[in-house]
Amino acid sequence: MGCGNTFFSVLVTFSVALITYNILISANAPLRQELPGPSDPSAGFSVDPVIKMPLDGSRRFGGGGGGERRRLFHTAVTASDSVYNTWQCRVMYYWFKKHQGGPNSEMGGFTRILHSGKPDRYMDEIPTFVAQPLPSGMDQGYIVLNRPWAFVQWLQQADIKEDYILMSEPDHVIVKPIPNLSRDGLGAAFPFFYIEPKKYEAVLRKFFPEEKGPITNIDPIGNSPVIVGKESLKKIAPTWMNISLAMKKDPETDKAFGWVLEMYAYAVSSAFHGVGNILYKDFMIQPPWDKELGEKFIIHYTYGCDYNMKGDLTYGKIGEWRFDKRSYDSVAPPKNLPLPPPGVPESVVTLVKMVNEATANIPNWGS
Repeated sequence: MGCGNTFFSVLVTFSVALITYNILISANAPLRQELPGPSDPSAGFSVDPVIKMPLDGSRRFGGGGGGERRRLFHTAVTASDSVYNTWQCRVMYYWFKKHQGGPNSEMGGFTRILHSGKPDRYMDEIPTFVAQPLPSGMDQGYIVLNRPWAFVQWLQQADIKEDYILMSEPDHVIVKPIPNLSRDGLGAAFPFFYIEPKKYEAVLRKFFPEEKGPITNIDPIGNSPVIVGKESLKKIAPTWMNISLAMKKDPETDKAFGWVLEMYAYAVSSAFHGVGNILYKDFMIQPPWDKELGEKFIIHYTYGCDYNMKGDLTYGKIGEWRFDKRSYDSVAPPKNLPLPPPGVPESVVTLVKMVNEATANIPNWGS
């Protein structure tokens, strides 16, 4: 799948000169809907850090509901061409295919949005759209800024058949068929405890002025997992891109939000366009803090899982048994990872079993 023709590249590259000056000279610059343009395909890679969970792993939000008719959504995952992102995408797509046609599924097509600017050798294995990275240096070392820009390109250039989009991530494992959880013009999103709009109201008002409504209009979400209407996302994505850049440029905002800055930018952009979200706590679990699968749809393995051989969690200390995606930042995990010792929670055991099944069945794993 291509990245757009030469004319488009020239046109939007010219537009970046117009918007970058206005947006990046000041965090308070007026938000524009024009698109930044593709440039140098080289981009760095950084293994993502951990956001600490509260000790009680508590959740404060309720769930969503079912539906009467079939409303397909397209699953989209942004990724670089790093070994780290690639093996996660391969595992993710394996489980997507396993559940796509299952009971109550409203899972339509799938796209890996590859923001490295060039095809890789997995184009035939995983449906892929090649997006251009941000112009060199614009991400300021924060590679996640490529995510909203990649979505802007994909939404503009790709032929997306479904009316809804599920924004997912490489380190998501789908554990059962997913229905369309969005309703009545609202998105459906997982609530993150560390996204706190009220706490950071003074900072957020730089990007969400009072005339847009109370700060509580900003939901405690990131961009993933989120199911949202395609037309709504087409409006949100350029604003998400521009607010992300403006937030990163503003030292106070950058310091306040750190690695989750782009998540705040999506939450603000969704509210900016009047798109509220059902806060669906059963969307996913995050081992080791969430111990049981329950009725969840996704396992998000962002946290390291460290245990002693008695099955006790040793978080913050490398365990006698461990599974941490960051252990495989330069090489894919081997087949048949050892299972956790007795006493380790169901969520962790299930995760390792699912990774093992995927690696055992994906052709040419580790090659």
